[in-house]
Amino acid sequence: MNADASNSLTPRDLEQLRTAHLLFDAELQGGTLAAEALSAPEVRRATAVSRVPSRPLRLAQQVRYRLGGLRFDSAVLEPLLAARRTALGARSAAPPRFLIRVDEFPHYMAEDEPERFGVARFERFHEIMSASGVPYLLAVLPRVSHEPLAPTATGSRALEAEELEMLTRLRGEGVTLALHGLDHRTRFASPRRHSELCGLTDAQLESLLDEALGELAPHEIRPQVFVAPYNRFDPGQFRALARRFTIVCGGPESIGLMGFQGAPQWRGESVYLPSYAPFYGHCNEILPAVERMIEQACGLWIPLVLHWGWEADDGFSDLESLLARVGPHAADWGELANAIERSRAAGSRSHR
Repeated sequence: MNADASNSLTPRDLEQLRTAHLLFDAELQGGTLAAEALSAPEVRRATAVSRVPSRPLRLAQQVRYRLGGLRFDSAVLEPLLAARRTALGARSAAPPRFLIRVDEFPHYMAEDEPERFGVARFERFHEIMSASGVPYLLAVLPRVSHEPLAPTATGSRALEAEELEMLTRLRGEGVTLALHGLDHRTRFASPRRHSELCGLTDAQLESLLDEALGELAPHEIRPQVFVAPYNRFDPGQFRALARRFTIVCGGPESIGLMGFQGAPQWRGESVYLPSYAPFYGHCNEILPAVERMIEQACGLWIPLVLHWGWEADDGFSDLESLLARVGPHAADWGELANAIERSRAAGSRSHR
């Protein structure tokens, strides 16, 4: 790209360029791909960042997703795989890079059902993860609510000593800690609208984030990743989240608010990382999709989302089966953070 072209990059062009750098980070770092290859039309199309659709279109996408008509494999992964084949040819085959996200600790129901969702149950989950050697990111609640699914209920508590000790242990053992809102209390009673963030003004959102980060800071927890409670936040809130966090995560519920988006993708100055089925769910649902990605040697960043509470109810047997396959291909979240910084720098150089 010549100087005149790079100086004329629009914000959307910059998002696309950084997203392309993130897609091919390993090859760019290894010297097997020249940066000029990112200008190929197939690569540009596959890494273009879509605007947030209109509300009717977002809701239509949400319905299609629920009915199985909108699939992450075909809508997101296949175009990215095609872009890799275009740019790399016979060298496009590479191991997948699975990014494992776990929701959440303390569990949002820990106050109301401590026997089922307390520290002892989570400790068993972490021991299995640790024994497998699989790195993961954990969404952390700074406070725990009573009746979090009831908008009119009141009261939340600070983290207890046992919970803080577990977080200190996790941090020392290399688990990446993300912020998971403040206390997971929904502002809406309908399960289709559960959210701690939707409807907040900018000032209210900033205040909530200040309080949440302030609760964790004395314990040397300073998250660079945000996981929205219930996977829901308003599209207009993304900018405020992006000012504070390098990565903003989403999930199936995000489709009705942000639209069905690719992952990972640059949006402004942060990376948006939604996860959808078949890589979001119970371990026995995720495993077949993981097998396909390994067999295809897809070479892509793929976010997997697990809920330790779901796996605890199944005795963790399916978790161990999944980890046995994911293990050799699991990426540390620090690897993604480093790739994000490289793609940021590359985009900035091109934008001068």
